[in-house]
Amino acid sequence: MEKIVSLAKRRGFVFQSSEIYGGLNGCYDYGPLGVELLNNIKEQWWRSMTLREDIEGIDASILMHPRVWEASGHVEHFTDPMVDCKQCRARFRNDELPESGACPNCGGKDTFTEARKFNLMFRTFVGPVEDSSATVYLRPETAQGIYVNFFNVQSAARQKVPFGIAQIGKAFRNEINTKNFLFRTREFEQMEMQFFVKPGDDDEWFEYWKEQRIQWFIDLGMSPDLLRYNEHGPGELAHYAKKAFDIQFLFPFGWGEIEGIHNRTDYDLQQHEKFSGKAMKYYDQEANEKYIPYVIETSAGASRSFMAFLVSAFAEEQLEKEKRTVMRFHPRIAPINAAVFPLVNRDGMPEKARAIATDLQKRYRVFYDDKGAVGRRYRRQDEAGTPFCITIDSQTLEDQSVTIRDRDSMEQVRVADAQIAAYLSDNLGI
Repeated sequence: MEKIVSLAKRRGFVFQSSEIYGGLNGCYDYGPLGVELLNNIKEQWWRSMTLREDIEGIDASILMHPRVWEASGHVEHFTDPMVDCKQCRARFRNDELPESGACPNCGGKDTFTEARKFNLMFRTFVGPVEDSSATVYLRPETAQGIYVNFFNVQSAARQKVPFGIAQIGKAFRNEINTKNFLFRTREFEQMEMQFFVKPGDDDEWFEYWKEQRIQWFIDLGMSPDLLRYNEHGPGELAHYAKKAFDIQFLFPFGWGEIEGIHNRTDYDLQQHEKFSGKAMKYYDQEANEKYIPYVIETSAGASRSFMAFLVSAFAEEQLEKEKRTVMRFHPRIAPINAAVFPLVNRDGMPEKARAIATDLQKRYRVFYDDKGAVGRRYRRQDEAGTPFCITIDSQTLEDQSVTIRDRDSMEQVRVADAQIAAYLSDNLGI
């Protein structure tokens, strides 16, 4: 994990937020490579959801009416048990303390206060007066923005149940303790889809989405050996859930959830009907009946998925004369599609290389590099996860062909410069 965190900073994937001021715990900034990787992950998720007839997209506001969070149960239930160490004043989640009873910070034994509930929602105020009448919350999840817009989307898009609503957006949780790099942070992004179904059809759709969602990670290059399902037992189910499975990834620190698939029944729409006074029953014309739909939720953490793809891609290889660090990203999510190098900075090679890079940049994210030995340039692109490196050499000037090096195999092939774009299209799949 230390190697991955170090590489993430060195290569510009992730930086500590406000680092020059000592940082802000649990908050991170995505650097030049990181923001490209994150955007590519989100784009692949968005395409997998919305390039079908039965799912619509939405982008709901972060700030919502405070009654939304009363209806959803977050005001009452969205809490963690918190304790303080009387000796060092550090705070911890009570359910994550070591069995020894010793403080993880100072080592003191039996120095903890009684556990008390701590609500994880961030509070703020709307308008100039900071009192209870102006209190609002930074959303702790994106799903509620979908539920309150159920009929708006259904009507505007002329959808019939079953159908889904997808959203990508920021969420905020005032975690007692953040840990494990991007795994538990206070500001993060979610990729959520709520699929509305007729009661009685929910089990079938639950199984469908459970299989679809784990396959999405595999299709983007994750090894099935690093993924597993974890079913929530009767004592672990959330108050709204009939059934719940986590998709877990094997991080260096152990198995951790990257996505949840939940059968939320009709709980959320029922609650919003009760608290808002607005009817949330859907009229099924074919069956000539009204009902409140059940909801099958797929909720993936974009930040956690980002971290899982980093870990999954990271590899170290011992070559004949050196060790190589390489990020084996799937081509569809790699931050850089191709790099272009002139072998040397003379004889017209830089000009030819620039022309090729400029042409490819119309369609692909291309990095141009003419600094240092070509072997070092390959290593820098290996660490960035760039699938292909294109080198312009003396033979290019003779027959208009270039060398294309594959990141994973390190094999090189010669391709006519007029065929470079077609070669990348065939091998990148984008």
